Amino acid sequence: MSGMGTGGTSTPAPEWTVRLRPPRNALDARAVGWWRAHCLLSAGLPGLAVAALGLAAVQPWLLVPAAVVAVLGGAATVLLPPRWYRRHRWEITDTAVYSRSGYLRQEWRVAPMSRIQTIDTTRGPLQNAFGLATLVVTTASAKGAVTVVGLDQQVAADLAEQLTLNTAHIPGDAT
Repeated sequence: MSGMGTGGTSTPAPEWTVRLRPPRNALDARAVGWWRAHCLLSAGLPGLAVAALGLAAVQPWLLVPAAVVAVLGGAATVLLPPRWYRRHRWEITDTAVYSRSGYLRQEWRVAPMSRIQTIDTTRGPLQNAFGLATLVVTTASAKGAVTVVGLDQQVAADLAEQLTLNTAHIPGDAT
């Protein structure tokens, strides 16, 4: 589509477009173990606390919710991480950062290079134990940053460097 500039001259439409498609790259396989450890801690610690409270206070009825938490937490620990691993994808091209995450509610994000404001890597203690990191690409979007969890630490650092170099050559202020 072309528009009319001042004085009746037409201006060509931008040639750049981003096509929404599934990102190509899987996360690091260690992400499954990281998610399992996270699920186990998230369900196991509260379950143990309730069980301990039930035993210490001699309240046997508290063992029922502790057992429910243990069963549901165990099922989540075994079943969910492999499914999450199959769903999460990422890709970085010359023009955009792509990510897909979620299982029941999937989110696909595409951030054009021209909209990137900052690039960070983060890792908590549990991610660090598994040698993983999260790439956080902050954009000029009300939706917030594009995040890619479960990357190898060196891959995340290399991607941050690559994105920094790629965006340094793009004119404008990413707003």
